[in-house]
Amino acid sequence: MKALVIGMGRSGKAAVDALTEQGAQVSIQDSKSPENFEPEFLEQIKEKNITAYLGCVPEDMSQFDMLVLSPGVPPTVGFIEDAKAAGAEIIGELELAYRLCKGRFVGITGTNGKTTTTTLTGEIYKAAGRDTIIGGNIGNAIAVDALNAGEDTWMITEISSFQLETIQQFRPEVSAILNLTPDHMDRHKTMEEYGRVKARIFENQTEDQYCVLNYDDKASFELAEREGCRAKIVPFSREQELDFGAFTKAGKIVIKNEAGEEIEICGIDELQIPGTHNLENALAAAAICYFGGIDPIVIGDAMKAFKGVAHRIELCCEKNGVRFVNDSKGTNTDAAIKAIEAMKENIILIAGGYDKGSTYEEFINVFPGRVKELILLGKTAPKIKAAAEAAGFMNITMAADMEECVAIAWEKAQPGDVVLLSPACASWDMYDNFEQRGDHFKECALKL
Repeated sequence: MKALVIGMGRSGKAAVDALTEQGAQVSIQDSKSPENFEPEFLEQIKEKNITAYLGCVPEDMSQFDMLVLSPGVPPTVGFIEDAKAAGAEIIGELELAYRLCKGRFVGITGTNGKTTTTTLTGEIYKAAGRDTIIGGNIGNAIAVDALNAGEDTWMITEISSFQLETIQQFRPEVSAILNLTPDHMDRHKTMEEYGRVKARIFENQTEDQYCVLNYDDKASFELAEREGCRAKIVPFSREQELDFGAFTKAGKIVIKNEAGEEIEICGIDELQIPGTHNLENALAAAAICYFGGIDPIVIGDAMKAFKGVAHRIELCCEKNGVRFVNDSKGTNTDAAIKAIEAMKENIILIAGGYDKGSTYEEFINVFPGRVKELILLGKTAPKIKAAAEAAGFMNITMAADMEECVAIAWEKAQPGDVVLLSPACASWDMYDNFEQRGDHFKECALKL
């Protein structure tokens, strides 16, 4: 098979490794020219006899049987559509991993909470003694581990809308859509299209599989009926008791199963992850794991031991009574709002980054009584500044980079304040990913 892998980020490189191991004749393409790659990478592809189109595209797209797209590459790009018209199959790295993997999948998507819910679910599966790999949109690209998975392996995967655009056969045993709020409008254009793509996570599921949905978030819950979900729907709710699914009752996380039995998982106050959004994440994980066949006692014990994930409301350090909190995973306004609401202190907020076509009015509306200073960086800084000033918030400082942001925040902070990095934007204007941005924030804070 002749395969062209497009985009040489983490996902693309994993796809190249998987395809070459399977004996495919692999070519690669990336918009970056050769001088923008590490010499070691260029040497590796030369040794593997990989044809590279770096800074250019192949003239003859009909030569390829398959194109494997990295998540950041829209399938509507002209030369990709040329290949499709010529008969090439267009898939993504997730679909490739699914086809090569002997194990079973749990797929978790939604606008926010994916990383926390996926990590927590994976930790519960591990605690239950299952052979577990956590990956997808976090950790390793899933194709890295797919070839090494056995029939008893569970692939607990965080899945983005970009990855779902290019699935064909992907079918998880348990799927979950945590919520649906505006994000990636620069790519999906409308909320209806964004929802349609997210709903692809249950597209191939059958009646004997489960789909976990947020009952309180009507935009995501209604996708099941609108997009024709065939899997058994398991709702979760933090706002009301349910006849079936996961919910809160008398300060406890509770599951009600098909037989109508109520099973206590753990106390809400026993969770170590702060905020109502994390309660929703815990409810989703409890539902995924219970209907994935894991013992409720194991679920409860693992949930009580879980301390959260890096870059999501992560306490980095404290100096002279000022706490520095890294929420670099807050890459959209809804995620940043949840982080702000989870803080009890006066907040000096660092925000800004790559513009995904978002609006910032609702984000600014949660500032009163919480955010005392706003420090902005990145391409969206002027856009956020204009929205804040239009809402009457004037305590704004523009900064050139993260070092300056942290220095300004430290200068303005008083004991009892929290310096919160929750950008409400992607990182791609200044960093390769949100992890790199969060690590830089932590490095700057620790230098104090």
